[in-house]
Amino acid sequence: MANKKLKAPVNIPVEKIHPFEGHPYKVLDNDEMNILIESIQQKGVISPIVVRPLEDTENEYEIISGHRRLRASVKAGLETVPALIYAVSRDEAAIMLVDSNLHREHILPSERAFAYKLKLDALNHQGKAFGQVGQKYSRDLMAESVDESSRQIHRYIRLTNLIPDLLDLVDEGKIALTPAVELSYLNEVEQADLVEEIRVCDATPNLSQAQRLRAISREEGLTPEHIGEILAEEKANQREKIKIPAEKIRKYFPKSYTTEQIEEAIIKICESRYRARQGRDAR
Repeated sequence: MANKKLKAPVNIPVEKIHPFEGHPYKVLDNDEMNILIESIQQKGVISPIVVRPLEDTENEYEIISGHRRLRASVKAGLETVPALIYAVSRDEAAIMLVDSNLHREHILPSERAFAYKLKLDALNHQGKAFGQVGQKYSRDLMAESVDESSRQIHRYIRLTNLIPDLLDLVDEGKIALTPAVELSYLNEVEQADLVEEIRVCDATPNLSQAQRLRAISREEGLTPEHIGEILAEEKANQREKIKIPAEKIRKYFPKSYTTEQIEEAIIKICESRYRARQGRDAR
């Protein structure tokens, strides 16, 4: 379908505008939304939303860009909002929707994951329509447009296989991207068991643990017992450490001593003092 843009925004009743089905970006009632509502109440909608006509309807539209602005406008009491109307196909609209939001400063991993999937599906569909079949073609084309490697795009899209509770932990920064990709290969029952064990153990898997969970799942099936044992392990970054700047203690040791020799000497001094204290306490 040809791309057709009206020269000026058109005021459209809010009840005639519908969210883009399956759009990946979250519309949250948070402080930023409250600021946007207040701005619209004072100044109106400064930047028009972008919509497309919905097929087989009369004067009904689907949002391409501006889900947050529409939500804020409704909350601000507006009955109409200014909109630019693009006569485009759903695939074209999906690509426009993703591209119009990727520049945002804060994009959650889940938003990026579903955005990449939405755009890749649209490119695949377009590629088939033009005789350029194959996901590799679409992924390479997408990699150029979003400035990401094909591998990184694939990794993000894997996150769409996570159940919502696990994906929330990724968005909250409690599970990093790489281990999250490994966990995306667990089935839904195993993922639900993992969420429960995370709550019980108050610990999330690192990369090594996630890889082992995936391996057990593939080889024999993952049980809550497996998960609990792995999550209960002490991680290296959780061990308590005492750090002393080298310049504070090096003067007490021969200049020829290496860092390892200084560490060993300190431990021996501590052991000697501990034994002496134990002897005094036994008297």
